[in-house]
Amino acid sequence: MSRRLLILCPGQGGQHAGMFDLARTHAGAAALLERIAAPAEPAQLFANRVAQPQIVAAGLALWQAIRGVAPAPAPALVAGYSVGELTAYGVAGALAPDDAVALAQARAALMDACLEHHPGQALAAISGLRLQRVRELLAGDLYHVAIETGEDSCVAGGPAAALAALTAGVAAAGGRLHRLPVDVAAHTPYMAQAVAPFAAALRATGFGAQQAPVLSGIAACCVVGKAGAVEHLSRQLAEHIVWTECMDACAEAGIGVALELGPGAALSRMLQTRHPGIACRSTADFRSLAGIARWLERHCE
Repeated sequence: MSRRLLILCPGQGGQHAGMFDLARTHAGAAALLERIAAPAEPAQLFANRVAQPQIVAAGLALWQAIRGVAPAPAPALVAGYSVGELTAYGVAGALAPDDAVALAQARAALMDACLEHHPGQALAAISGLRLQRVRELLAGDLYHVAIETGEDSCVAGGPAAALAALTAGVAAAGGRLHRLPVDVAAHTPYMAQAVAPFAAALRATGFGAQQAPVLSGIAACCVVGKAGAVEHLSRQLAEHIVWTECMDACAEAGIGVALELGPGAALSRMLQTRHPGIACRSTADFRSLAGIARWLERHCE
């Protein structure tokens, strides 16, 4: 019997100039990228308006390339981290690639517009402190937990002007903080004004027949159908992501194999660390589509 396959779709952070190279070795995926991936200078790859659609395009092109060469079973579950949750609905068949990228563009624009009301935002990774202690430190600096990534690690968002004081507070408490290359406080109340218009954009988009459940980042539950997708994808902008619970939900669903679509390999490494019984790899670990196909065949059989 085939082992249950999870497809992981990353968010921002791992993008790079060569992130389309592997997908472009497959003719169908190369043609897809010509249609959905706008050219971007390397220096722009971390700008929100560029990063979000590029990451979604990269993931969906890789998925098309993999399906073209790998006799792997259909995924039992798809999970996406932040904007990767849009990619996840594309992988699951609910969103056409063009629509998923267009929604990523709209998402980025709406999030950037929130800077007009709360200028100077930042995201930072904090590690080495328990979550309750982090929340105590954040309260005084107007920061909020944005993503729970581990028992002693998280991402927090808030005003860039308060980052130096927060950094000092975290260090004094025995933790570590480094700023992430994202200039919006995603998954915090600073994005509240983007929620309703993004829900409207989602409702105006056609949804196809969903072929696998998508894990909600804010609730760690399986979502199937347009109504649930609209609710969870829009709420996600201003609510924190419980990624630790998402990883546990994958294990509880009987997942035996997980492939991260890239760019980057952060999600597969986090899942492997938390649940070492799951065979985890990222497409970033391979030099060829044939290598991915062999790995899937070996681990999914």
